Amino acid sequence: MKKAILATKIGMTQIFNADGTLVPVTVLQAGPCAVTQIKTVENDGYSAVQVAFGDKKERAVSRDANGRKQVHHRHGVNKAEMGHFAKAGVSGKRFVREFKLENAGDYKLGDIISADIFAEGDKIDVSAISKGKGFQGAIKRHGQHRGPMTHGSKFHRHQGSNGACSSPSRVFKGKGMPGRMGGVKVTTQNLVIVKVDAGNGLLLVKGCVPGPRKGLVTVREAVKSGK
Repeated sequence: MKKAILATKIGMTQIFNADGTLVPVTVLQAGPCAVTQIKTVENDGYSAVQVAFGDKKERAVSRDANGRKQVHHRHGVNKAEMGHFAKAGVSGKRFVREFKLENAGDYKLGDIISADIFAEGDKIDVSAISKGKGFQGAIKRHGQHRGPMTHGSKFHRHQGSNGACSSPSRVFKGKGMPGRMGGVKVTTQNLVIVKVDAGNGLLLVKGCVPGPRKGLVTVREAVKSGK
């Protein structure tokens, strides 16, 4: 992998190709990402680049007239994290991730990775935390079929038989049952970049991207692109 970036999902829209074909696209705000640490084989046992994305205020602590501690921007960047960012010469950031890039040695602290590392037609893999659906039944969660909806039927939306009572006298692992749905990491492979707006840091990706609007999306060079 030679190219990767962090982005936030803006939403979906549609554009037209040169031949007039309508293409549904997801708009991503990609970067700018600042390089905050370079991992090397000698120091860390592996080679990688740590990047930070999204501005975030520093958590400030002061004392009032009675000497009581006052915390400003409680969810801001703490002192230890600010020290880490200061080493790279960057401001406080919201997200920090690592990429094991083949050309990790080419980067330096404070370098900026922007959307122009990708080009129109590139194939990418995107990863994000899917939308949480809460507690759902087996029909919605696993796509199981329902029973008859007639009056005499007593089986409508149940998940079916859970297990035999005599043998094996238990429910096998992996049985599709109701439970929490969504809220897990999802990766969609081989999506195509339709357009790159380097000036505004936007990537227009064909099709849908997992996760909610404003959610963090990791964009990587496709591993199964067939190139």
